[in-house]
Amino acid sequence: MRARARKPDTRTAMIQLIQRIRAALPFGSDAAGLCRGDCRGCALKLLEFLDSACLDWETRLARGERPNLGDLHHLGRSARKVQAVLRRNGLVD
Repeated sequence: MRARARKPDTRTAMIQLIQRIRAALPFGSDAAGLCRGDCRGCALKLLEFLDSACLDWETRLARGERPNLGDLHHLGRSARKVQAVLRRNGLVD
């Protein structure tokens, strides 16, 4: 019988989620690179919003706060929506 892999606690899961978000999206891009061609949603403002949310959670985690599953869901959902807009604008694959 196979042993079941344990899921990470919510703190670890939030750290991993933030790392995946930062790796997948172009947070370091300049405004000129983000604001080109036909724009369907302001990529610059959306990335600033998501960066702020990630920074907020990094600060809260550093203080020892534990996120709940709703917090993980909310941040993940926001990241997926931002990524969808960036994909429509041709900024990510």
